[in-house]
Amino acid sequence: MKFNKKKINVVDIQKAKKSVFATGIGNAMEWFDFALYSYLAVIISKNFFSPVQNDELKLIFTFATFAIAFLLRPVGGIIFGKMGDKFGRKIVLTITILMMALSTLIIGVLPTYDQIGVWAPILLLLARILQGFSVGGEYAGAMVYIAESSPDNKRIRLGSGLEIGTLSGYIVASVLVTVLFWTLSDVQMNSWGWRIPFFLSIPMGLFGLYLRSHLDESPIFENDISDNQEQQPGLLEVIKTYKKDIFLCIVFVAFFNITNYLLLGYMPSYLDENLGISDNISTPVTAIVLIIMVPFALTFGKLGDKLGNKKVITIGLVLGIVFSIISFQFLNMGNITFLFIGLLMLGIVLSVYEGTMPGSLPTLFHTDIRYRTLSWTFNLSVSIFGGTTPLVASWLTHVTRNNLAPGFYLLAVSLIGLIVVLTLFKDTSGKSLKGSYPTVASKAEFQEAVENPKDSLWWKMEQTEKE
Repeated sequence: MKFNKKKINVVDIQKAKKSVFATGIGNAMEWFDFALYSYLAVIISKNFFSPVQNDELKLIFTFATFAIAFLLRPVGGIIFGKMGDKFGRKIVLTITILMMALSTLIIGVLPTYDQIGVWAPILLLLARILQGFSVGGEYAGAMVYIAESSPDNKRIRLGSGLEIGTLSGYIVASVLVTVLFWTLSDVQMNSWGWRIPFFLSIPMGLFGLYLRSHLDESPIFENDISDNQEQQPGLLEVIKTYKKDIFLCIVFVAFFNITNYLLLGYMPSYLDENLGISDNISTPVTAIVLIIMVPFALTFGKLGDKLGNKKVITIGLVLGIVFSIISFQFLNMGNITFLFIGLLMLGIVLSVYEGTMPGSLPTLFHTDIRYRTLSWTFNLSVSIFGGTTPLVASWLTHVTRNNLAPGFYLLAVSLIGLIVVLTLFKDTSGKSLKGSYPTVASKAEFQEAVENPKDSLWWKMEQTEKE
């Protein structure tokens, strides 16, 4: 086996950590907006779907608008992913953060249904579509950038830092909304108070733009594909060659995002509409759970590097099976202590995925097709499963009249995920990314890669089997 040690990617661990922060700010902004839409869904439904008499149907229409916007995410993933593989990861991440800031601001200034009639929900939908399109290239691009900028033996833990951006966005949104609920009357909140958080998208977007403009390009992109553009395979060829990896990605993203959107998207409305727990109670409790999740996610990220991502992901799925029904039973006990326990159970399950997925998903695909394939695959799965979770959970609860229905949904998804992980997924922690030489941060790691060429280029054997 020919081994060119000059192709080993040597990175500075401090620069890698800075890249995590710079990409994480965009992720924080994305989920800050998402959290606002979730926490304020009841108020948004009253302002933009006021002609609908049934409160449950108003909420379903609001979540339907939320879900429809996700249909544009795969389109954004395809376009931005192709740009990312051709022109570099950095430029795409710069464009997407600007688009996210603009679309979030638009929601904050939209007139209500009482002011402009049917145009209000239409414009809301268009703003959400713009968000969905930009997010289509944002999250996958951030995962790819961090994975390609991190040493192989620290990829999972550094990837978990991206999800700290997610949790930070939720935490800031929940704290801000809580303060508004406590300081403003219901009339003030329903009239104009709900708009205030959306205006924060501008300073957040400018700060994120500043950080990303000072990033270096991904070392793997520069070394492996920036000068080799003519050999990119087409979409059908990619699907044919990497169908197993694409299937794995879709399943991974499904159980990750159903858990995510169930806890952080649907939960505020579920507690309000079905259990009568108001936002000024549920929001601060959720914020506490999110803060607790931060060290959990970082810990699971470290364990992913140490024990292997397959083992840690399996632990998360087993916990998802065990906690799915029990957590919703706790939520329905009508006590703030049990409310906290139920949310924390779901939060621990999500923390496992938060800690492992950002560093694991990019390892499924080869370098030359990584960004675009991960982008459209990730966003396709998010659109089908994640974006529809609040709508499906709301519909199941409405149809069955059973408040545990969302728990059974999570149980089924976790069971399917466990079977797929145990039978099809091979551990990728600590290994070089497919299609690339190892990425190291020290002389010792460099020497180890040189002395073990077969282990360093482990993916060549897998590639030979596919061919």
